[in-house]
Amino acid sequence: MHPVLFHLGAIVIPSYGAATAVGVLLGLFLAERTARDHQLNAAHVWNLCVLSLFAALVASRLLLVALNWADLRLHPSWMLGLAMIHHPLLEAFGTLIAVTTASLFGRWKRLPLGTTADVLAAPVALGIAFEQLGALLAGSGFGIESSARWAVTYTDPLAARWSGAPLGVALHPVQAYAALAFLALALLLYFWLPYRRQPGEVAGLLLLGAGVIVFFTEFLRDSEGRGSLLGGAIDGPQAAAVAMVVVGGLVLLEGKKSDECRGIPP
Repeated sequence: MHPVLFHLGAIVIPSYGAATAVGVLLGLFLAERTARDHQLNAAHVWNLCVLSLFAALVASRLLLVALNWADLRLHPSWMLGLAMIHHPLLEAFGTLIAVTTASLFGRWKRLPLGTTADVLAAPVALGIAFEQLGALLAGSGFGIESSARWAVTYTDPLAARWSGAPLGVALHPVQAYAALAFLALALLLYFWLPYRRQPGEVAGLLLLGAGVIVFFTEFLRDSEGRGSLLGGAIDGPQAAAVAMVVVGGLVLLEGKKSDECRGIPP
């Protein structure tokens, strides 16, 4: 595939970063629109997204520096390549920081938690879809070996250097499967939003849907660097996916109980 989208002189524009940036911009514009449609302060929602993304990016890079400080002290030039490194641990830590930052900012600006989460559900799924497209191009989160006609083969040494993708081996394009699934989820959440029965419902569906997508696509991803739990039965992202499904289910059940208490028929 193509880990480098193009060059601007000596400047390298990585495909992963470019695709993710497009996803972020589209997600921001979609969040602004859905916020307006549901009587939220669009400027506050925009700032919440930007601040959360910035906090996640900085925090994940600082964690990477901390974990590799001994090597970076010996090779300071390696600092320039930190932006090219992608790992499930960094993604999980960045997501935690982003959610925490968004919650604190939302409370400060008195944004209603449930409605804000619902408004951001489709934009988040859309952003992840483009992130997975970038991962496909870069070789990040690559799949297991495959003999399928649509298998992908990485030949660029940068795919191996930046993402550890094996070269010259036909692999499942699992990132493409995930991208299509998250795009479908984003469309579902967007069209569901006007019909939600209570605040938090769409966010619960996001957690539920994303957890299912992550859990099943992980079976087609190479297990290197993804952790192993229960004797290798599941990996780290799958454990996180199970937690997402449980939390999403609880959010939906809580909303259903609230409806029953108010006498609203199912």
